[in-house]
Amino acid sequence: MNPVFASLQPAAVWRHFDTLCRIPRPSKQEAVLRAHVAQWAQAQGLHHEVDAAGNLLVRKPASPGCEDRPGVVLQGHLDMVCQANSGVAHDFSRDPITPVLQDGWLRAEDTTLGADNGIGVALALAALEDRTLVHGPLEALFTVDEEAGMGGAQGLAPGLLQGSLMLNLDTEEWGEFYLGCAGGLDVNVDRTACAEPLPTGHLHRCIRLGGLRGGHSGIHIHEGRGHAIKLLVRVLHALAPACGLRLVSLQGGTARNALPREAFAIVALPPDQVPVLETQLAAWHALLRDEWADAEPGLRLQVEEVNRDDARPAGLLPQHEQAIWLNTLLAAPHGVKRQSLSVPGVVETSNNLGMVSVSPEGGHCNFMVRSLRDSQAHALAQEIVSLWQLTGTTAVCAGQYPGWTPRPDSALLRTCQQVFAREFDQASHVQVIHAGLECGLISAKYPAMDIVSFGPTIRGAHAPGESVDVASVARCWHLLVAILQELGAPTA
Repeated sequence: MNPVFASLQPAAVWRHFDTLCRIPRPSKQEAVLRAHVAQWAQAQGLHHEVDAAGNLLVRKPASPGCEDRPGVVLQGHLDMVCQANSGVAHDFSRDPITPVLQDGWLRAEDTTLGADNGIGVALALAALEDRTLVHGPLEALFTVDEEAGMGGAQGLAPGLLQGSLMLNLDTEEWGEFYLGCAGGLDVNVDRTACAEPLPTGHLHRCIRLGGLRGGHSGIHIHEGRGHAIKLLVRVLHALAPACGLRLVSLQGGTARNALPREAFAIVALPPDQVPVLETQLAAWHALLRDEWADAEPGLRLQVEEVNRDDARPAGLLPQHEQAIWLNTLLAAPHGVKRQSLSVPGVVETSNNLGMVSVSPEGGHCNFMVRSLRDSQAHALAQEIVSLWQLTGTTAVCAGQYPGWTPRPDSALLRTCQQVFAREFDQASHVQVIHAGLECGLISAKYPAMDIVSFGPTIRGAHAPGESVDVASVARCWHLLVAILQELGAPTA
């Protein structure tokens, strides 16, 4: 076990999270971890099965005398968002996560930590393992591919789950019970081109914009954080006519559901325009630093030579293709579209331009659209599709998933609130989250299931430096045990 976990409580939860840190688990690469958990379940004498979508289900019999109580499903996802700071050599398919403990927070300095949703998985495993808990029939559903399209929940078969109550353990603010979430879909944009040869004498330069905070594309979308792709495109759009800049490539963002922290472009231009480029970029750097001083104090806009021969592309994007990409990306929406009128303080509809990759042969970009209303998600997606279609570019909608409609009269919510007030001598809060929880998909397949979500306090999910409040994990465990005992108490 990593020594950082040695003193943390509850020991069982942190022991399981240590395992999750040691076994790589990018989306669509959860097989090794799933096999480990299945083997662990077998050693515990627990029934387990893997469904056609790759989800793992583990069942634990009710405590003696609690067999007639409602079955409870504990649910979390095995995969994690894999993000690392620029220049950090971390292979998420092979390297373990290296956590550090600082001022009561467990964090990963240069990568994501995977507390989303590793802590939820660890809580469920600890509950399955603990023979002292009093509970009714218990199931733990560990889904796959949540962070890259919710493929596991999409493929979950109706009839697999036996419980009528579900505790989702995938939210990130202690003291809050979540009762609804946004649904959404993706807009995928693809366009091909025929590369043009590099004009004689042109020089290559790399323009980088980085140092942004990034973050979760739903939870942080309303905070006004910087967007590396949109900012860099703004600069490139202005520089193209100013110094004869030609676009060779444009790259930005690494995950559809993360706010892009970095973006860079390889450009070509005549030698006599290089000083103009450098002067213009210095001015842009000063301007952007001033504009974003409060929200993004780490913002950096830099230019550097492309020295290595193998890094110098032989071609560039045709002029009309460059105009299409820069104009359309500049015009494309990003951020909050509409605030909810029925749930004050909650974003109703938004989108995130999560990734772009353009080369002399064409390019691709992805927009992730979210909304509490499925109709509004489709409306915003169609706006994006229509914008690209004006240029003859292929843009298609994919991966639609439903929102989770709040049930304010939920009996499970009432129980959770009562237990929270009793155990912690304070009131909890009910929230609706502007992010995609698997609860929406599961609720659509199990419409009679009563679902509530809660979790510890996590900061910076989906970005390097992600951290979890250690004390809130202990409180989550205390709450989970108390709720299971309340729901599983034998009838008189």
